[in-house]
Amino acid sequence: MISGCSVDLLINILLTILGYLPGHIHAFYLEYVYYANRNAGSGEAPRRAPGVYSERIQRGGNHHTTYGTIP
Repeated sequence: MISGCSVDLLINILLTILGYLPGHIHAFYLEYVYYANRNAGSGEAPRRAPGVYSERIQRGGNHHTTYGTIP
C-alpha cells in the first residue's frame, strides 16, 4: 500500500504467486526502505535502495522534488 500501484506491487504479486514467503520478504524490505528514508534527516537526500522502483518509497514519502538538480 505504501508504493501505490507501481512496478513494486507487480513484483510483490508475482513473488507471492511463486511462493508465499518471497512476496512477504519483498514487502517487508519495501517497508524498511520507506521508513528508513522517511526517518532520515530532512537536510540530507535519502540513499537510493537497490531493487526498489517506486520513487515514493525511495523518497520516504517526502514530496520534495529536485527537478534539474544534481545530488
